[in-house]
Amino acid sequence: MAPKKKLPELSRSELDVMKILWRDGKGSAREVHDRLAASHDWAYSTTKTVMDRMVRKGHLARASFHGVFLYKPLISKPAGLASFVRNFADNILEMDYGSVVSLFARSQALTEQEIEELSMLLQQPVRKADGRNK
Repeated sequence: MAPKKKLPELSRSELDVMKILWRDGKGSAREVHDRLAASHDWAYSTTKTVMDRMVRKGHLARASFHGVFLYKPLISKPAGLASFVRNFADNILEMDYGSVVSLFARSQALTEQEIEELSMLLQQPVRKADGRNK
């Protein structure tokens, strides 16, 4: 069996970008920037830099469409949220992952399939930087 892929760790800024792209499916840096304007005091160049860095990390794909770069997520919403859920459950709430996942079910922030995927991802052992399990 192939080793499990390490869950992506998104910064807060990267998560904000991903939430827009998860909702819309794809978008240009300008579209994402305009949607972030209410919550982030960023220059357009900052949004573009964050998104291009996410391309290099393998979180986003970028393709040219009539001279405009369109970005789309390469990681699922549950995979993107899994590290946040682990950290929140372990360090803030000090409770098991299942209890935190049930909060998503009640909020309807995730579909039933996404909740199942998140639960499955949280059951995987956490890998240290040296590749060993915690």
